[in-house]
Amino acid sequence: MKRNVLRITTGLLLVCLLAISGAAVANAKVAFVNINRVMEQSPQAEASLRALEEEFSPRDSELVAERDALRRMQERLQRDSEVMGADQRAQLEREFRNRSREFTRAQDMFQEDLNVRRNDELARLQRLVQSVILDIARADNVDLVVTERTVLFASDRIDMTGKVLEELRRQHQRPRR
Repeated sequence: MKRNVLRITTGLLLVCLLAISGAAVANAKVAFVNINRVMEQSPQAEASLRALEEEFSPRDSELVAERDALRRMQERLQRDSEVMGADQRAQLEREFRNRSREFTRAQDMFQEDLNVRRNDELARLQRLVQSVILDIARADNVDLVVTERTVLFASDRIDMTGKVLEELRRQHQRPRR
């Protein structure tokens, strides 16, 4: 008998807890943010891309020019190697090898520097986006914010992506100190 009373009491307690947590969930305010869209459409992302392009464009142009010069040098070696003297051909081949090595090194350094800067910009933007999302969630008394990585469907009613983008645009237009 004590066992049955214990089971009934435990069952009733479990039902009460589920009812209470169900009511809490029903009152919870949930919001959705499409992080990919924010990262693609925010003015800060566009500004970061422009800044990277401006910063790395001169080095990229130099690499393109060197690649073209190496291609011309290789064509000259193939075309004129039979009419060149042995010393002249050996010197041109040596110069081609040395410049090719330097070009490969410069290209690798360029790619590494670009990746480091791109990752820095991405991390900075991610921190800003997260901060804006948290500020909006607190201001709107949101209990839970989810992203597309964890959601199969989100209605437009709970999507706050537009608010996040608006705030990022507003912050981007604000004068910098």
